[in-house]
Amino acid sequence: MTDVRRCGLIGLAGRPNAGKSTLINQIIGQKVSIVSNKPQTTRTETRAVLTRPGVQLILVDTPGIHKPRNAFGQRLNAAASQALAGVDVSCLVIDATAPYGRGDAFIAASLPTDSVVVVTKSDLVGSRIMLRQLAALSELDFEAYFPVSGLTGEGTEALLEHLIARLPESPQLYPADTVSDSSAAFWVAELVREQLLATARDELPHAITTRVSDWDWPLVRCEIIVERPSQKAIVIGRGGALLKAVGTAVRAELPEGAYLQLAVKVDKNWHNRDLHHVTR
Repeated sequence: MTDVRRCGLIGLAGRPNAGKSTLINQIIGQKVSIVSNKPQTTRTETRAVLTRPGVQLILVDTPGIHKPRNAFGQRLNAAASQALAGVDVSCLVIDATAPYGRGDAFIAASLPTDSVVVVTKSDLVGSRIMLRQLAALSELDFEAYFPVSGLTGEGTEALLEHLIARLPESPQLYPADTVSDSSAAFWVAELVREQLLATARDELPHAITTRVSDWDWPLVRCEIIVERPSQKAIVIGRGGALLKAVGTAVRAELPEGAYLQLAVKVDKNWHNRDLHHVTR
């Protein structure tokens, strides 16, 4: 293993769609978290690992913290809070395209005063709007503020330099070639869910989960679980068109030779099961 002198966990907290996953993918240099414009895309804690000479930085991606409407939403918030409890540095991730609101303030109040504010999507706003956002956020009196773009990478190196300086002295926690703590099966299920988020109707994303039921590489069988038979019909699509499109898109991201089978099941109570049992 590489002789790592600094190693630690960086927790990213923010509202749904604040840009946490896109930022993590940019920092790691490859896709390790699925991305969607639908809320609650991230449902469990995932860790992405960046190893440089003498340093290992572990980014903890968490579900977007929001006002829950049901028990599932409450469990998402609880998963985020639990993930943040054990990190070395907390980052409050703010969407530059949206005004700072009560949801952001609620999250900020739960973070330590030495947290870092990361204002994402700088590529989508002008400098005047960004300066106005930073001025408003300065009232939080947190340790540091960084405007960044998860899409272009602008500002991410300055953020990384600050975070690395904050890491405790410690040996590395993961092998140097690790980029994520997710299992291969979990990642395939996430890729399927990402494509469903991109193609399904707006009312469906919260009603869908995915899990790999059989793994005998190169054969992978992934179940798409919905709440009602009517949703099953929508996911399959006319003549199986939507399901076929999802399978084609996911296979394009898998190693050559992978054989992916998709099946749609109805389970009206899947929301009530443990998050890791359903999605992990």
